[in-house]
Amino acid sequence: MKTNDLCDIIREASFSIHKYHRNGHLEKIYENSLVNRLRKLGLDVKQQHPLTVYDEDGTVLGEYFADLLIEDRLIVELKACKCMANEHIAQLLGYLKSSRIHDGLLINFGAQKLFIKKYVMGLFSCLFVFFVAKEALWISKR
Repeated sequence: MKTNDLCDIIREASFSIHKYHRNGHLEKIYENSLVNRLRKLGLDVKQQHPLTVYDEDGTVLGEYFADLLIEDRLIVELKACKCMANEHIAQLLGYLKSSRIHDGLLINFGAQKLFIKKYVMGLFSCLFVFFVAKEALWISKR
């Protein structure tokens, strides 16, 4: 199954959960509900799964616990807050980069409207960050 197909399945399950439970529950309720529905569909879902964090030279720095690891290739970070903050996005992007997993979904069940967004770490993302950093350095030297 392609990653985009996997993301579509997770999106559909998330919308169904939000429609039934609405907002107002703790994050763990939404996590358990999503795990239940995805496992019923035959997906390999690991809850609070430890992932190794590497430094750029490959040195193991430690581990963190992904809310969900789906099919050993997609990190799902769940939230149950009124609105998303840049820190939530930075958290997922940091997890993707450090664990060397390519794809991630950030899902917030806590608002009246479900938030779900896919993030991808890849060559373009790294080049974009480098370009922005280089441009900022160039601007600051002016």
